Amino acid sequence: MQLVPKYAGSASSGETVRISPRIEQNLGMRTSVIRVGVLHRELRVPGVLAWDRRRSVIVSARTDGVLSRLFVRAPFDHVRAGQPLAELLAPAWMSAVAEYRALEHAQSAAARALRSAARQRLRVLGMSQEEIRSARAGAGGGIVLRAPVSGVVSALDVRQGQQVAAGTTLLRIDDFARLWLDAAIPQAEVAGIGPGTPVAIEVDAFPGRIVAGHVEALLPEVDARTRTETARIALDNPHGTLAPGMYATVRLAIAGTTQHPLVPDEALISTGVQNRVILDLGDGRMAPRAVRIGRSAGGYTEVLAGLKGGERVVTSGQFLIDSEANLNGALQRLTTPPAPRITPLSPRKTTEGSPQGTTEGSPQGRGRGEGPAQTKPAPMPGMAMPASTGGHAP
Repeated sequence: MQLVPKYAGSASSGETVRISPRIEQNLGMRTSVIRVGVLHRELRVPGVLAWDRRRSVIVSARTDGVLSRLFVRAPFDHVRAGQPLAELLAPAWMSAVAEYRALEHAQSAAARALRSAARQRLRVLGMSQEEIRSARAGAGGGIVLRAPVSGVVSALDVRQGQQVAAGTTLLRIDDFARLWLDAAIPQAEVAGIGPGTPVAIEVDAFPGRIVAGHVEALLPEVDARTRTETARIALDNPHGTLAPGMYATVRLAIAGTTQHPLVPDEALISTGVQNRVILDLGDGRMAPRAVRIGRSAGGYTEVLAGLKGGERVVTSGQFLIDSEANLNGALQRLTTPPAPRITPLSPRKTTEGSPQGTTEGSPQGRGRGEGPAQTKPAPMPGMAMPASTGGHAP
């Protein structure tokens, strides 16, 4: 990549480089204008299905007695509204019914008043109009407890033959047609979620099946262990295919609350120490700039500091990466080319500090046309060197 050299006093800063249009075209360089806006994000969190407790119905004993018969044998049995659940033998009811029946044919005014009081007593004991009519017709046996709603027996706390006291919970019926989905929301994301936030739900048991819904409530309690808050979502279950305890993935559409410059993700350069972008200053001039980023979504990232709206950044072709260059090296070549290193050379010194040997024909004592300099070795200590005669030894 050929760069135009920069000189001191030029209009651009020391970190600015200039790239010719031909190089830009060869690199396929693209740019994008920074816009300011609110980042809309999608949050994916886990969730678990549970019973809708607002539709739960408790069936309890209205008086002391013994469960002579239990028509529901096991939890999670399906029941219909009006279906018999259990038969309770209650001495207090039996005596009240016997008194009412004894006064049924009374003719006197006092007897009719007693009969009315006996009837009122049956109602106070919890007998329905149908049960009172059955008692009036002479139907014997205990009190039949019936299902007030259709659903599933989610809890069965008694057994046949068990003695129970008034107010004892016998069983609980939950509506299977509507469930709760409790989604765990990280504490840092709670600010963007509230009632009405749209969600898309995918139950793990049915991959690819997406159910739309919305948040009904954000429970005011944070789990200290997971640091999450529960978002409650009502989920219809018309076919009964969903069950409490199933896990699901919840996607929530979160709208931001603050406007920030938004930079394309592909324009960001992460070095592990900082994040930066390459600015397009126009006329082929490029310059790196460090930025502080926030959250990311949809291919864009919030810029908290370092950029402003309207600036242009390079989104493609901002690096020339070859087989031997990494990201940091490319940026260094684009910003501050290294200066050549020059190592000075010094002559070797003898132990006395004088130059080791003398040179004949040095530039100071050699005239034009003379041959190359010849080095004469220095004599070794303790040895006498004979003078050279230029002839052969005798």
